[in-house]
Amino acid sequence: MEILNYAFMQRALLAAVLVGITAPAVGIYLVQRRQALMGDGIGHVAMTGVGLGFLLTWSPVWMATLVSVLGAVLMELIRWYGKTRGDIALAMLFYGGMAGGVMFINLAPTGSNANLTSYLFGSLSTVSESDVTAICLLAAFVVLVTLGLRRQLFAVSQDEEFARVTGLPVRALNLLTAVTAAVTVTVAMRVVGLLLVSALMVVPVAAAQQLTRSFAATFAVSVAVGVTVTISGTVTSYYQDVPPGATIVLLTIGAFVLLTALAAPLARRRARAATTALSTADPAECKIPATRGAGDEIGV
Repeated sequence: MEILNYAFMQRALLAAVLVGITAPAVGIYLVQRRQALMGDGIGHVAMTGVGLGFLLTWSPVWMATLVSVLGAVLMELIRWYGKTRGDIALAMLFYGGMAGGVMFINLAPTGSNANLTSYLFGSLSTVSESDVTAICLLAAFVVLVTLGLRRQLFAVSQDEEFARVTGLPVRALNLLTAVTAAVTVTVAMRVVGLLLVSALMVVPVAAAQQLTRSFAATFAVSVAVGVTVTISGTVTSYYQDVPPGATIVLLTIGAFVLLTALAAPLARRRARAATTALSTADPAECKIPATRGAGDEIGV
């Protein structure tokens, strides 16, 4: 393929595959916890890290990782102790993160709004070898956490009180989920962009839930959808010269619509099969009792 002849597209496709795996892998836990917009908030905070990276002439990816992890931990602490004013504190954190990113990148000698735009909405041509190295290391961490601790994370996501009663370290697992989500945001920002990464964490999971019933099946289908749309969006962006982040998100929404349309007749077929199975089975109270012999009276 012509697209593989270019080194920058090789790096972009590798990054796209890793993003397609990691974003839904974390997103499934956020959806279960009803924190679908957490990735969006972390993306705002990560902007400060990108700006600091340019200002301090350090890798924006690693600096964004550090700042977003700190922001995610702070978000969890606010959720625990914020009580009635927690939403105000979170809003200040998100808006402050966005404003800090814009300010720092404009103060940087080599920074500009054009640099920030590539991190906000993704850019294929700017994925460097150092970015790919960072993305591979961070993606490995995300996969290890989401697969290695899937039972514990699922239990906490479903019912924190029950998980606490069973002896699981609920707060530590909640912090780990937040940190993993922060790492995923920085993994995805070079391909999808900070402002659109939340969609890739949530929509593939919602699409998979239209067809699947179990957690394992939802996990597998959502990752498959994520990889498919990230590769398709990256290739489309190259050939049609359109923004990669927006293309990937629109394809993800298209996948959701398609799977939703397929789920309706599948649900009807399952309902008919269940009805048929019930109608062909004799209820216990309608079964004919076995006949007794002449001397089989009770008490004899």
